[in-house]
Amino acid sequence: MNRPDLSYAAYARDRLAGMPPPADPEAFALGYHLLHLSYLVVADLEGRIHRPRGWTLPGFRLMFKLWLLGPTQPARLAEISAMSRSAVTNAVNTLERDALVERRPLPDDRRAVVVALTAAGEAAVREAFAEQTRREQQWFAPLDAEERATLTDLLTRVLAARPEDAV
Repeated sequence: MNRPDLSYAAYARDRLAGMPPPADPEAFALGYHLLHLSYLVVADLEGRIHRPRGWTLPGFRLMFKLWLLGPTQPARLAEISAMSRSAVTNAVNTLERDALVERRPLPDDRRAVVVALTAAGEAAVREAFAEQTRREQQWFAPLDAEERATLTDLLTRVLAARPEDAV
């Protein structure tokens, strides 16, 4: 199947190969394909699964984290989601408006709150998770189990070694 986006990437890599440093055709190709895949997967998951439910992918990700972790402070959600605190607050406000999450005071510190899924939120995240899992399986079907594990390990290594000033 002819994929113009992949043809362009090959063309750009070839053009960069003929340029002096700092041109780096290998880094370009890796970054281009990783970003392109990320954009396509996010757009696909949002368009097929989350937007029809009135959510964004970040909103789903927060609900998923709450499903796994249980009630969690907003600052912790921001930290593990690579989101700003204000982005988490905005997402929580939207999810709370839709009765999917609720804020609860911490027993030890009445000024602090945790965010928790409501019963409706838990049912919704379970349903969306099942659908998202099926779609992710389709996206990664060209890779066998060992290749998926290797790719996951490589991406984890890059994420762990990211520049200190990166988000």
